[in-house]
Amino acid sequence: MSNDALSTLYSENKSWLQAWLSKKLGCSHHAADVAQDAFLRILQLQRKEGALPSLKQPRAYLTTIAGRLVYDHFRRQSLEKAYLESLAHLPEVQMPSPQEQLIVQETLLELDSLFDRLKPIIRTTFLLSQLEGLTYAAIAEQLNISERTVKRYMARAFEECIMASSL
Repeated sequence: MSNDALSTLYSENKSWLQAWLSKKLGCSHHAADVAQDAFLRILQLQRKEGALPSLKQPRAYLTTIAGRLVYDHFRRQSLEKAYLESLAHLPEVQMPSPQEQLIVQETLLELDSLFDRLKPIIRTTFLLSQLEGLTYAAIAEQLNISERTVKRYMARAFEECIMASSL
C-alpha cells in the first residue's frame, strides 16, 4: 500500500470509523482519538514493513485494529480505576505524592502491556511465581504441566521483561 493508497484509505474511511467507534465508546472525542491511533498504527506498520498488503476489505481491517485499541482503552481504564480504588483505602500519611502516583500508574500500564504480549499460560505461570510465590513444582501441579515447562515459560517471561526494559 503506497502513501497514496493510505491517504485514500484514510479519506474514504475516517468518518465511518469514527462513527463506528463512537457507538462503541459512547464518546465522539474518544472515538476520534482511537480512529487517529488506528491510522497511525497502519502508518507505522507500513513504515516497518515497507508496504502494506492490498486490502480487499479495508473496513474489516480497520475494525480489527480499532477493536484492539478499544480493548486496550477499556483495559487501561479498568487498571487505572483499580489503582485509584486501592489508593482510596490508604491512610493519608501513606498516600503517595501525585508524582509518585503517576509513576506507579505508568509502570502498571507498562506491565499490563508487557503481560498482554505473553501467551496466557506463560502469563499465568509468571504471575503464580512472582505474585503468589508458588514454587515451580507447585505451579506445574496446579497448571498440569511439567516443571521443565514451567522453567521454559518463566525464561520466556523474563526474556520479555528484559526486552521491555531495554526499550
